[in-house]
Amino acid sequence: MEKLQEKYGDKVRVVFRDYPLVSHRTAPRAAEAAHCADEQAMFWEMHDRLFSKTGPVAEADIRKYASDIGLDLPKFSACLDSGKHTQTWKDAQADGAKAGVGSTPTFFVNGRMVVGAAPSEAFAAVIDEELERAAAGGGTR
Repeated sequence: MEKLQEKYGDKVRVVFRDYPLVSHRTAPRAAEAAHCADEQAMFWEMHDRLFSKTGPVAEADIRKYASDIGLDLPKFSACLDSGKHTQTWKDAQADGAKAGVGSTPTFFVNGRMVVGAAPSEAFAAVIDEELERAAAGGGTR
């Protein structure tokens, strides 16, 4: 994603939506942790830490990552313990299911689904096609 953001700059916009897989029992908690980190403008820092972990993310991991990235721990803990972002990830998950998402990662480029951890060149090809279509008057989907 970083390569694509460097290449395209403000021609692309990245929007992250939650889709915790049911097979990953700790994924919902991780989604809530990312939203609580976002309250302190540190969503991507938490996101990157959570996704760097191989295997399940334990509660202790979440609290350690919050500390590692410099979050205000009492505020973060209060947010996480409140469950106030539960509906946020549930709504995003439902939207993903309606859009045909069945696995992660899944990406959409102007409505075109790209499934899996494709190389940046594959994304660039789709983005280039969409930019060409928009320049030709085709707009966005």
